[in-house]
Amino acid sequence: MDFRLTREQRMVQQTVREFVKEELIPLENEILNSERIGRKGIESEYIKTLQKKARDIGFWGISTPEEYGGANFGPLMTAIVRMELGRTFIPFTFGGDADNILFHCNDEQKERFLIPVINGEKQSCFALTEPQAGSDVASIRMTAKKSNCGWILNGEKIFITNGNTADFAIVFAVTDKESGPYKGITCFLVERERGWRSEPIYTMGERTPASLIFENVEVPDENVLGPIGEGLRLAMQWIIQGRWIIAARAIGAAERLLEMAIGYAKLRTTFGKPLADRQSIQWMLADSEVEIEAARWLTLHAAWRAEQGLDVRHEASIAKLYASNMAHRVVDRVLQIHGGMGYSKELPIERWYREIRLWRIFEGPDEIQRHIIARNLIKGHVKIPKDI
Repeated sequence: MDFRLTREQRMVQQTVREFVKEELIPLENEILNSERIGRKGIESEYIKTLQKKARDIGFWGISTPEEYGGANFGPLMTAIVRMELGRTFIPFTFGGDADNILFHCNDEQKERFLIPVINGEKQSCFALTEPQAGSDVASIRMTAKKSNCGWILNGEKIFITNGNTADFAIVFAVTDKESGPYKGITCFLVERERGWRSEPIYTMGERTPASLIFENVEVPDENVLGPIGEGLRLAMQWIIQGRWIIAARAIGAAERLLEMAIGYAKLRTTFGKPLADRQSIQWMLADSEVEIEAARWLTLHAAWRAEQGLDVRHEASIAKLYASNMAHRVVDRVLQIHGGMGYSKELPIERWYREIRLWRIFEGPDEIQRHIIARNLIKGHVKIPKDI
């Protein structure tokens, strides 16, 4: 086994790390100052400017196939990139990418939806969760009734990222209740101008997801994504990828936070000694390092399996469960080490604290990940002992 990154992987890692250091981290104090006086932290137009700058050094469409002008890094390289981007709370992603399930579009849909998203001309949102149906997709209530015009959608989606600004939604609705969720849910591409509306949901973090309301929204047959009744299969492709990506981001954030804790512990003196000399502080640092390293290899293993085309559901759940909880423990320790300054808005720690708490909820909360892992063990989908 060779755990070393390839020359290309190291080059990408260092380039992204330098970009984060030079272009993103310097924005943090400015954003914190703006947010303290109630102003929006960073405008979307400025994010686009940074994306163009990144494109000049070759970072565009990192997960997009070459035929669409992307770099097609693959899952393993994507995980490495996400770790580096996780080192800042600036909400930045490289441009030129699209939701993975949009690549299932037919040729006509690619021209209307996929290509404009890749080019940055349109924004999509993934709309699965409902007020009574989160991880329990069998409880989805949004309906799509067949009509002369195609389909009529009625229902509500909730906690939808980018729902307030999206040009179109990737919507999942029940088309055949009798067939159950695995054959009765269909995916639709629904432009905002067809009549659905969004309402912001204010949270304890910086994100403002949306409720999407559909009242007799007409959708033509040509807006059905994939086969009718196969929507859940597409939804799970999106969700499973999101799990190991969240894990990668958690690793980057935890590394940056640990660096802050080490620096502060060396600088802060109490009773004539720096905090770094206190065993209680040393153990916090040591525990954090061990957990970050464990999360790194769980995440890279999941990404490696995805790159090999192997079933990654079990490994993605393990990585997401462990890494999101790891980051939660690390940020709590780092805040504790900083004391009152960590709790204040002078430093980004409390902001990260609120943001990281979300990672244990979306794309399947801790309880669902444990359910998936335990189910795989009990039903024998995963054998103990394992073949490595």
